[in-house]
Amino acid sequence: MGKIRWFSTYFSKEPSMAPWISPFHYTKTKSPNPDPSTTITQIPKNPKFISHESAIRLIKREKDPHRILTIFKSVANQKGFNHNHSTYAITLHKLARSKNFKEVDSILHQMTYETCKFHESIFLDLMTHFSKSSLHKRVIEMFDKIQPIVREKPSLKAVSTCLNLLVESNQVDLARNFLIVSKNTLDLHPNTCIFNILVKHHCKNGNLENAIEVMKEMKLSKVSYPNLITYSTLMEGFCQNGRLEDAIDLFEKMVSEDRITPDPLTYNILINGFCKGGKVDRAMKIVDFMTKNGCHPNVFNYSTLMNGFCKKGDLQEAKRVFIEMKRVGLRPDKILYTTLINCLCRSGEIDDAIRVLKEMEENNCKGDVITFNVILVGLCRFNRSYEAFEMLERLNYEGVYLDKSSYRIVLNSLIKLGDLEKATGLVGVMASRGFVPHFATSNELVVGLCDGGRGDGAAAVVEALAVMGFNPEVRVWGRVVEVMCRGRRLLGTFEVLDGLIEGIKNGEKIR
Repeated sequence: MGKIRWFSTYFSKEPSMAPWISPFHYTKTKSPNPDPSTTITQIPKNPKFISHESAIRLIKREKDPHRILTIFKSVANQKGFNHNHSTYAITLHKLARSKNFKEVDSILHQMTYETCKFHESIFLDLMTHFSKSSLHKRVIEMFDKIQPIVREKPSLKAVSTCLNLLVESNQVDLARNFLIVSKNTLDLHPNTCIFNILVKHHCKNGNLENAIEVMKEMKLSKVSYPNLITYSTLMEGFCQNGRLEDAIDLFEKMVSEDRITPDPLTYNILINGFCKGGKVDRAMKIVDFMTKNGCHPNVFNYSTLMNGFCKKGDLQEAKRVFIEMKRVGLRPDKILYTTLINCLCRSGEIDDAIRVLKEMEENNCKGDVITFNVILVGLCRFNRSYEAFEMLERLNYEGVYLDKSSYRIVLNSLIKLGDLEKATGLVGVMASRGFVPHFATSNELVVGLCDGGRGDGAAAVVEALAVMGFNPEVRVWGRVVEVMCRGRRLLGTFEVLDGLIEGIKNGEKIR
């Protein structure tokens, strides 16, 4: 049995790439001495037939956009095979995600000649990709292609999606023109979803009075009456602008006049608003109110409330909220644990913070780099830098991912303590792991070593960081050269300068 790679024409152009084995295999008599230079440009006469489902799986697994196109075109050459909505959809999705928009346009052109039935979901997906790439006019282009290719008028969902993407991108003029054209050409009657997008747009831009006018217009219509999302969006706009009492009034109207039942997310808007406004006690009353009215607070609500007490510096209340949440049977998540750890560290209760970290691990809730950085900052802030240094070393061997901020926190603290020996060692570790100190920190360390008469150490730091593009300040250059010359190490001085210049050529200046 032999394996024929009938995609080899594509790969022969890039010999450096690892060969890719095609799923199209067929039975063939072995050739005693096959010619490796032979390329097969056409499908074998009796290949294994690739179904639509198999083609979709192949395209889903593939990351290279050129190979995706090869698969897409090759399966179409099979006798009796015609692409359908699903094969087009996955191909366009993968190409658009990798920003191969030229190929996307080519396939869209091909779709205009297809007889199979398409659904507008293809174009909703493309709208999203073009919006993420800041190609906002192309968002509208994708909307305009729905009717000629799908052969049906765009649904209100398509209108809402397009309008929402434009509003989210702050493309006010495009959104306005799109809505006007849509109303005229599609005989559009905006529903609640479309009006909610307009409310969100006005709130996002701080035009709360315009948002209120939109809500009033909604109430005059039977098909677009305000719903929970309308009220929640407007309440959030009030809270972000410090109009907390207006937010409460709107909440009461929603419940009493329109008989709309709030959910935990709506309550959280008010909780967060009062916490940010420094009125944590009012936020606590909102939590009590939602409990009494049969809406049980979730982890998100408790986390917001606890964060409010932490920012206020009320550690005891934060602890009480944490205990209450566990009492009602809710399981703390990583965000909630990190919030409590941060509050404890700010109050200097580092040992309690470490105990909470251990509790996280016991409950199979792994902390992330933010969690550990919070503890490292707490240790360094309260004169426990050496414990932070040991923790930094230990975590690396425990499989915990740390970022450059983790190392920078400890390095800055060691330099402030004047422990230049440990700081120098840490710089070496950072350089070996691809992490670079702050520009100012690097200069400060080099000058500190020079002032202590440790020219060799300063030179070693400069050399290690030069490879990564470190270009010291002029005063630092002078100090390193001065100290090394004073020690009669002229050859070493030239070596440092040569290495520094070479490193700068290969890297970028660190800031």
